[in-house]
Amino acid sequence: MTADPLDTGHDYDGIHEHDNRLPNWWLITLFGTIVFGYGYWMAFHVLEAPSAVARWEAGEAEIAAKAVATPADDKVLLALSHDLDLMAKTQLTFKQQCSACHGEHGEGKIGPNLTDSTWIHGPRPTDVYTVISGGVLQKGMPAWRPVLGEERVRALAAYVQTLKGKNLPGRAPEGDRKE
Repeated sequence: MTADPLDTGHDYDGIHEHDNRLPNWWLITLFGTIVFGYGYWMAFHVLEAPSAVARWEAGEAEIAAKAVATPADDKVLLALSHDLDLMAKTQLTFKQQCSACHGEHGEGKIGPNLTDSTWIHGPRPTDVYTVISGGVLQKGMPAWRPVLGEERVRALAAYVQTLKGKNLPGRAPEGDRKE
């Protein structure tokens, strides 16, 4: 019997333990993980690179600052109401968020009819924006700005302007007649 160079001399129930070399893919994975771990430790614990959460929060703060920097006014909201692509996207938001109370086409269900010429809180685009943004809690309308964000609230206020004057049958007119 010849001596096996890989045999370690360890024998258990007739099974001989051999000293086989690990496969290359396993060694590459092991050493790659060690290198990655060292790089990660250096980047985030020694050099204190910003984490993904910190970068996301910084981006959100920048978006909020831009939204506050350009207040919504009638001219901006009316211009948005003529952007057909934006209004098509906003129509989906309206159906998802607003149709339960205002109807799928703004005809009014629980909430007021948005297609007639009477307005409870004022017909100007900024009046509509204020109602959508801050809500009317006494009437059951939630404030949508914290949920949807500034950009989508502006788009919804512009979309409501496209509904005005369609006079769809639905809930009876409420408020004062304002053009």
